[in-house]
Amino acid sequence: MKYRSLGLGLRVSAIGIGCAPMIRNGNFTYGYADDDESVRTIHEAIDRGITLFDTADAYGPFQNEMLLGHAIKGKRAGLVIATKFGDRWDGSKSVGVDGSPENARRACEASLTRLGIDTIDLFYQHRVDPKVPIEETIGGMAELVKEGKVRFLGLCEAAAATVRRAAKIHPISALQSEYSIWERDIERDILPTCRELGIAFVPYCPLGRGFLTGDIRSLDDLPPNDRRREDPRFSAENLPHNLRIVDAVAMVAAKHGVTIAQVALAWLLAKGDDVVPIPGVKRRETMRDSAESPNLRLTKEDLLTIEEAAPVGGTHGPRYVPSKLAQLRL
Repeated sequence: MKYRSLGLGLRVSAIGIGCAPMIRNGNFTYGYADDDESVRTIHEAIDRGITLFDTADAYGPFQNEMLLGHAIKGKRAGLVIATKFGDRWDGSKSVGVDGSPENARRACEASLTRLGIDTIDLFYQHRVDPKVPIEETIGGMAELVKEGKVRFLGLCEAAAATVRRAAKIHPISALQSEYSIWERDIERDILPTCRELGIAFVPYCPLGRGFLTGDIRSLDDLPPNDRRREDPRFSAENLPHNLRIVDAVAMVAAKHGVTIAQVALAWLLAKGDDVVPIPGVKRRETMRDSAESPNLRLTKEDLLTIEEAAPVGGTHGPRYVPSKLAQLRL
């Protein structure tokens, strides 16, 4: 496994693991998940040298952190465990985004318990709270660093201006946002801002929620309860147009004798040594495939073929429904 740095010298594997899909009957359902297979997947990922594991209190909610905590018991050494807070919870029901220092502390302590660890390596604010100045949120998170409960801080889906304000309060190690061949808007101003400030970039959904594997050609390829059925880019109207993107990636994959998913991840890795994708996995088979992507070197011709088919802003349909889009880039 190759390794990279998440700003400020936090060394991680070039590919991390997004644990969100591992939930059985949770709120982030991408088809069927099996707890035992998820644990086996985490264990084999560790054996393969993968060190970055990403979760959040919202996944499940709570179940995902508990599953990851169970899986890493006795295997914690050398791992980088990242989790996120953002919502205030009434039991298992979210009652809205809460970026207050008090909620950050409450969430951090609860996550430590569920994960069964003493320190969170990378603690993200999952969504920016427009009601709480980012300076207050980061100030509260910084107190957790001083107390040793957290090592490094991160933000998710924050606007460039917000990232700048946050970095003035406390060093930010990583920004996590959606980034893939079919979601390149962060290249306009957010990624350049991160690089200016020395902040690493962690793309979630680097395979376009599975679209960039080539396995989804119509809605009929998705289970009935799959949350992607609500995704505008998978709609009957937009999906046929977006297939040209995956077809272009498939051409490059065939040239190299690799999978489409490996090309999609290698494209991200080629964007810079400060980019560490976290593909969501729940099975050993897909984890093994993703783990090979750092070994693939794309040519300039490969990159041109892909980017001509998927220019910035060229994907059909917004990436979320309006209510979710309203929570992004604040």
